[in-house]
Amino acid sequence: MQQLKTELTPEEIREQKPYEAWGLSEQEYDYIAQKLIGRLPNYTETGLFAVMWSEHCSYKNSKPILRKFWNDGSRVIQGPGEGAGVLDIGDGQAVVFKAESHNHPSFVEPFEGAATGVGGIIRDIFSMGAKPIASLDSLRFGELDNPKNRYLVNEIVAGIAAYGNCIGIPTVGGEIGFDAVYDGNPLVNVMCVGLMDQADLKQGRAKGTGNSIIYVGAKTGRDGIHGATFASNEFSEEKEADRSAVQVGDPFMEKLLTDACLEIIHDHAEILMGIQDMGAAGLVSSSAEMASKAKSGVTMNLDLVPQREPGMSAYEIMLSESQERMLLCVKKGEEQTVLDIFARYDLDAVVVGHVTDDRQYRLYQHGQLVTDVPVTSLVDDVVEHEQPSRKPARLENSQPAQTPTIKDPGETLKALLAQPTIASKESVYKQYDSQVQANTAVTPGSDAAVVRVRHTKKALAMTTDCNARYIYLDPFVGGQIAVSEAARNIVASGGVPIGITDCLNFGSPDDPESYWELDQSVQGIAQACERFDTPVISGNVSMYNETDGHSIYPTPMIGMVGLIEDINYITTQSFKHAGDAVYLIGDTGDDFAGSELQKLQGQVPPTGQLNFDLDAETAHQQLTQKAIRKNLLESAHDLSEGGLGVALAEALFGSSLGFEGRTSLTNAQLFSETQSRFIVSVDAENKAKFEALAGNQAVLLGHTTDQDQVSLTTADGELKASCADLKATFGGALGCLMK
Repeated sequence: MQQLKTELTPEEIREQKPYEAWGLSEQEYDYIAQKLIGRLPNYTETGLFAVMWSEHCSYKNSKPILRKFWNDGSRVIQGPGEGAGVLDIGDGQAVVFKAESHNHPSFVEPFEGAATGVGGIIRDIFSMGAKPIASLDSLRFGELDNPKNRYLVNEIVAGIAAYGNCIGIPTVGGEIGFDAVYDGNPLVNVMCVGLMDQADLKQGRAKGTGNSIIYVGAKTGRDGIHGATFASNEFSEEKEADRSAVQVGDPFMEKLLTDACLEIIHDHAEILMGIQDMGAAGLVSSSAEMASKAKSGVTMNLDLVPQREPGMSAYEIMLSESQERMLLCVKKGEEQTVLDIFARYDLDAVVVGHVTDDRQYRLYQHGQLVTDVPVTSLVDDVVEHEQPSRKPARLENSQPAQTPTIKDPGETLKALLAQPTIASKESVYKQYDSQVQANTAVTPGSDAAVVRVRHTKKALAMTTDCNARYIYLDPFVGGQIAVSEAARNIVASGGVPIGITDCLNFGSPDDPESYWELDQSVQGIAQACERFDTPVISGNVSMYNETDGHSIYPTPMIGMVGLIEDINYITTQSFKHAGDAVYLIGDTGDDFAGSELQKLQGQVPPTGQLNFDLDAETAHQQLTQKAIRKNLLESAHDLSEGGLGVALAEALFGSSLGFEGRTSLTNAQLFSETQSRFIVSVDAENKAKFEALAGNQAVLLGHTTDQDQVSLTTADGELKASCADLKATFGGALGCLMK
């Protein structure tokens, strides 16, 4: 009771405006008091509105833009609005996936911030009724000459590894980029993929008057209070000390929680009315959102909530983001079944409230009514803000990028392979268990990860992608490219792209240029998704990625899943045999805008105009798919950062082969980043069939050899290098930079 006496009265709140520090504006506060509840909210209620109306929970600034996404694919079972999206993969089965960001917490407490990001996204997956089968990540850091960034890389990777490895979910893929703009604001995006029978689908609903609300999992503590608000604010070096907003995770408890929840979903589906993760904004968001979706009300007694610290106020209990907690809605009279199952897993499970039919949100503590507001006021009545938007001045008169002069392509290739964004990430992913569960068919290091679907001929391909340097130059075209590159990775692995999730990492929505970048990239993503029949089925928005007024590059990460209908189609990027013919699918131009070559030569930030043709992209993907299905390809690899030179080297590194060939491209064009291209290898006896299929869409580059040498004659020179030397540079660069 002591805690309650220190809380401001409603009148003091009105005068002193503590809500402004929690991210609620004076106009929003007045609207809530005058229009929505007709009185001054008390301390607890003000806190609830602050988190539920934060950008992280309500998307109040981004909703007008997010409505432009394309969500209607041919396979959609559940689109945005639930814990995760769900797609039909045939045979009564479904794939479930979502991505989340944990950027601010990972800067403040890198190990715990990254670990709890993994834990939270896993709960989103099993809350739908799916077994989590794989996770991926997408990370951005500042340059590695800064000791703080090296520390962040080590701790964030260790946090991801510790949580994923302990809980027994393989980390199968991902991507890492480095650029000075991420100094002080690293990006930690985590994607989880699950598999389920469609009959087991569950949703987060608190439905059925009189049914019980059951709190399960870890006890509630004072960690993570106002975590959602923290994630909805700009950052500063001073704020780095705000560690109370970061949660602490326990993967062993999460494993028990996963198993217990899946047992109830599979064996007692008829008594489980709804289930939702207590993620951002903890108990308030899960309970209020479940009631909102069911058009019901909820009453809870906070004295019953399991607490690990004494004297917690209602405000603290409701806003805590302690990890490993779920909220269940269970049929009245069937509570004991649920309590017994959780007892067997040695987990707390307590009936803390019930569903009502009056659509009110009521909380009691110590016999007093501490909150009484309409459910809709917390969840549905958030005032949306369509912010002013303005095209950045830097884009008004952009010119084509300069074509660089390359005298020694071998030396240039070596330098590119040592760039941290391109260099081998093996030193990172070897820390992850990528084979636990024994279904991983393609481990990290190829274009996409591949996980088998047991007892079927199917597999799932999955990838995370985004080149933020392109988005910086042209958010619309860059958004199209991000989706297209993800799709190329899926296609090169033998799959058909079927859907995406996203993490939209941007600067402050109050900045008109940042808001314009978000709007344009969403429209570009939407157009490409509709073309590939890859609907946006889930995702998250992370804004305010700014530190002391400096924004990151706009970075909309695309997480894509593809269906491989027959495991015989699984294809990897490495060349297979000496004497195979090597082809380049797609034309090459002078595309150096935003390229790694441009960065290598000191052009930071990037400059130039992007070229992209969605029709050519579609045609080249379809050709590669057909060639794989006709069993004509030994390997396939998409071209991205570093262009043809880097892709050719990467295809050699997984083998002990060399390469010999000739091209009409110039030295510089070996490192052009023209989109919509693949490099493929073909067995000699399939050459004629492949050339007939490809027509003028592919050109012969040369053939693989059994020599330790790559030799490619160009229009104005020759790329000549030892494969072993290139491989040593590629493999050792990141480790050297980290030291």
